[in-house]
Amino acid sequence: MKIRFKEETVIFVSVVKWIVLATIVGIVTGISTTLYIKGLYWAITATARLRHYYLLIPLGLLASATIVKRVSPGGKIPGANLAIEAVNRFSGHIPFRVVIAEFFATIATIAAGGSGGKEGPSVQIGGGVISALSSLLRFDNADRRKLVVCGICGAFSSVFGAPLTGAMYGLEVMVVGNILYEVLLPAFVAGIISYHVSSALGITYFYHPINIVPVFSNLFFIKIVVAGIFFGLCSFALVEALAYGKKLSYKSGLPIEVKSIIAGVVLVVLAFLVSTHPLGLGINLMEGAIRGEAVPWYDFLLKILFTAVTLSFGGTGGKVTPMVFIGATAGSALGSVLRMDTSVLAAIGFVSLLAGASNTPIAASIMAVELFGAAIAPYAAIASIISFAITGHRSVYPSQQLAVKKSASIDIELGRELEAVSPRFATSEKSLPRTITTLWEIVWRKKKKAR
Repeated sequence: MKIRFKEETVIFVSVVKWIVLATIVGIVTGISTTLYIKGLYWAITATARLRHYYLLIPLGLLASATIVKRVSPGGKIPGANLAIEAVNRFSGHIPFRVVIAEFFATIATIAAGGSGGKEGPSVQIGGGVISALSSLLRFDNADRRKLVVCGICGAFSSVFGAPLTGAMYGLEVMVVGNILYEVLLPAFVAGIISYHVSSALGITYFYHPINIVPVFSNLFFIKIVVAGIFFGLCSFALVEALAYGKKLSYKSGLPIEVKSIIAGVVLVVLAFLVSTHPLGLGINLMEGAIRGEAVPWYDFLLKILFTAVTLSFGGTGGKVTPMVFIGATAGSALGSVLRMDTSVLAAIGFVSLLAGASNTPIAASIMAVELFGAAIAPYAAIASIISFAITGHRSVYPSQQLAVKKSASIDIELGRELEAVSPRFATSEKSLPRTITTLWEIVWRKKKKAR
């Protein structure tokens, strides 16, 4: 005799199941992320006591490169990109030894002064712990994948200090142009729980509501559009710098240990001759820019350079902190040029770089509300979407899958990872915008008449 269940009964049981599992994931992720962040801050505080702490960068990069080479499978650099790859390719399977490698390699890199972030490692650690628990409890591939996504969302929420942003970022970052709706409920539950666990364990966050926004006008709107384009170009520059650094590192043919020492010496020389601002996390300078404090206009360019050198030649670290640092300092510089409140553009740049460089405009728009208040949110959303479009079909996370074209005039294969796609200009009339087609016809007719 077959037992028949009504649809609503099955859905109710499924909802209860995933709320319970997501709560557990949130607790585990909140604890693991807190331990990592506290360990990182302890190491940063210890090295900061040294007057010229950045002289340790060669040793930090060497330690990071050695750990990754010996512990991580195939010597792959751990981080958010590897976690995205695990979800998209391997149903969330993340070897637990990667978590160990990420923990120590990132602390060695950033505490010594290497330019990196704390978010990517948190994601790798959170996702890796949940993957290990899923295997231990014998979940099938579908459930493991969902749980790892929840772990990633929880880790982002704990590090950002913005539970809704973290959850949405984890759902949006996997596939460009698609949100994993099947994980929507547990992802938000895990994000909220993880954030509150980390808060209860003593992690503090930066919030700076911006209530003074210029009165809307045509000129103000144009300036926001210009800012969005500028931030998109900054995102483009960051992605290309990281890609070029990776290519240069590969072509050098040198052992990773040698490359890490050379890169460390280069960073030490740059820090000594130019500026120490782009070293490490750079959180104090970034927060100062958002508060409206004056920062050197070229800091965002230096941060792109320092980050590319660090992460391409043996260093390990996240890419979100460098993104938002670049956005905040670039916004501060642009504010002086456009004669706008620098704190307003710094906040908009903060989220716009996140949107452009990682293809997450929705999460970036939510972040503007959670970190900076509702007054600035509409303008931050516009700039974020423009930055997302300007950056094109590229990302700091090349393992992202592509589900949508950013322009009808681009021929590109969907369903593949960004590192494997080759955008081409679409020459057929059907794929061209009508305005371009019309202009082409006018030019062609004039040429025929001239003949």
